[in-house]
Amino acid sequence: MEYAVTIHQAVRTFGATRAVDGVDLQIPKNSVYALLGPNGAGKTTLVRMIATLLRPTSGEIMVFGKHVVRRADEVRRDISLTGQFASLDEELTGSENMRMLTRLYGYRSSGANMRADELLEAFGLLDAGSRQVKNYSGGMRRRLDIAASLVVQPRIICLDEPTTGLDPRSRNMVWTVVRQLAASGTTVLLTTQYLEEADQLSDRIAVIDRGRIIAEGTSGELKQLIGSAKLHIRLHNAGERERALEVLETVEGVTIVRDIDSAALSCDISGTVDGYEVLGKLVREGIAVDEFSFGRPSLDDVFFMLTREDPSQL
Repeated sequence: MEYAVTIHQAVRTFGATRAVDGVDLQIPKNSVYALLGPNGAGKTTLVRMIATLLRPTSGEIMVFGKHVVRRADEVRRDISLTGQFASLDEELTGSENMRMLTRLYGYRSSGANMRADELLEAFGLLDAGSRQVKNYSGGMRRRLDIAASLVVQPRIICLDEPTTGLDPRSRNMVWTVVRQLAASGTTVLLTTQYLEEADQLSDRIAVIDRGRIIAEGTSGELKQLIGSAKLHIRLHNAGERERALEVLETVEGVTIVRDIDSAALSCDISGTVDGYEVLGKLVREGIAVDEFSFGRPSLDDVFFMLTREDPSQL
């Protein structure tokens, strides 16, 4: 397998803080690779080192075989970074922003106009091109920001939490853009806090916490780390939850997870236990169940297990 990015024992410190702490990572070419982790885990610091914006304190990072410190100018020709905040001039229109950038990248006047319109159309912004960016919605700004990163299509693009704060419709539009980038041959490095986003888009996922990679693999491989199935139950009467918990605690092979919702609870069920028999035990005890779902672990389950995060605190 060929790799777009190879990282060996990368460390970045800020005073006494080790924001990135000995990371080893290989990102395959022509793939969507997700960096998943809680706030402050080191995702953005790692991306900024890959993009040559921060020097590693120690260790080695190579982008398409080029050292990010010794050959930084060459790396910058291959890479584009879209940060967490739109890097646009809000007083200019969408078209003016794009034309300015195409000229800065060396396009002549007619070519600049053509390339700007191509990108605006590709991102569904051509009709809004005459409006000032300050009047754009969050989703429109995000799409324009990504479009600006593709004036010259990079070999690798780093998208740092590209859908943070977006509504579901705008998020889906950004997801479509990411899929199109990967299909066109661009390697996409995606950092995100949204587990569904990583699950939907990525070919491989690395989970980073406290500056270290604590798991890596495909979504399916990470879910296999848990092994057990999940049973989610919503009770008819929230006041019966404690009694339901007492009943389920007597069932061997069932591990109970308290839900934030006072009328709900979840169980990890080993492969030898029948989930429907667990439900039947509640019913036989006279505990009414309004809803239930039974299935394989989700990426959320993997994340909470690996980082030991309480979902109510995220």
